[in-house]
Formats: sequence, C-alpha cells, structure tokens
Amino acid sequence: MKTRAGRVLGIDPGTLRVGFAVIDCEGNSFRAVEYGVVRASGPLPGRLLQIYEALVVLASRHRPSVLAIEDVFFGKDIRAMEKIGEGRAIAKLVAAQHGMDVFEYPPATVKLAVAGNGAASKEAVGRMVTAAFGLAEPPQPADASDALAIALCHGTRGPAPRAASKPRSRRKGWTVADVAALERR
Repeated sequence: MKTRAGRVLGIDPGTLRVGFAVIDCEGNSFRAVEYGVVRASGPLPGRLLQIYEALVVLASRHRPSVLAIEDVFFGKDIRAMEKIGEGRAIAKLVAAQHGMDVFEYPPATVKLAVAGNGAASKEAVGRMVTAAFGLAEPPQPADASDALAIALCHGTRGPAPRAASKPRSRRKGWTVADVAALERR
C-alpha cells in the first residue's frame, strides 16, 4: 500500500453542502483532524462566497499541503453537474491561494480505495471510514463521510494515474441542441 505523509484536505464538492475533512497521513496511520459540512444558503453567488470563506478559514487554520477532491462524474442532469463544477472551482481556487497540490479522484476510485468495491454504497463507505479513523460512529451527514473517504483515498493511493492520451470515442459530446433540449424540459 502506497501512502503519503502530510496533511490532506478532502472535499466532497457542492453548492448547498460541501463535505470537508482534514486528515494527517503518516505511513499507514491516518488521523482525522477535523471534518464536517459547510452549509450555504441563499442565491448561488452568495453560497459560493460562503463556501469560499469557510474553506479559506479551514486552509488557514490547518495548512494542508494537498487538496483531494472528487472528480467530475457524468450524469443526466447538466445543471447539477454545472453547480458541482462551480463548487469544485471554489475549492481549487482556495487550494491555489494556499499553495496546495490538487489531486482529483473519481467516485468509483474513492469507493474502491476505501471500501474495496467501486460500487460500494454510502453506508459501506461510512462504515469503512469509521473503522479507518477509529470513530465512534459514521460521520453525518454523508457529505462529511465522503470527504473523509476522498482524503483517505489520497492518503492510501497517492495521486490518481493520468488518463490515457487516447481520445474517448464512445462518449457523445454535448451540443447546443442537447443543452437547448434540456432547458425545454
């Protein structure tokens, strides 16, 4: 098992709730320093500011060297994907301002690293995170548990391998017509 030493900030991105976890990694030992959820309310620009300010406080207080963040996944709801992307951008901005290296992990990679199954349920991930950090109970809400899992994934796996340079031929790209069709729904 390849491990990384240092302090990691794990982020489960969003624009209403952002799961966060600060962990220390030393060899095969992991310690949860702080974890929880940033809750934001109001119109989107204000929520993004609330998230930004909360992450700046976390980064200043704990001084992590790495941001481990959930990678973009593809779904049917383009608006939800856009909002998650905006939340990811805020976390990356804070990382850049605080000199953190940024590593991105797809959800299936996180689940595989933590629970041994890339299709593991949130409950299974929660149980494994609880065991890995010696917690009394699974962190709630699941966003906090997911952030711990993302940070732990980085701690146990190190940087995600780079994608192959070969272009993906099966994925359909979004067209203006696709977006217009979604907006009419």
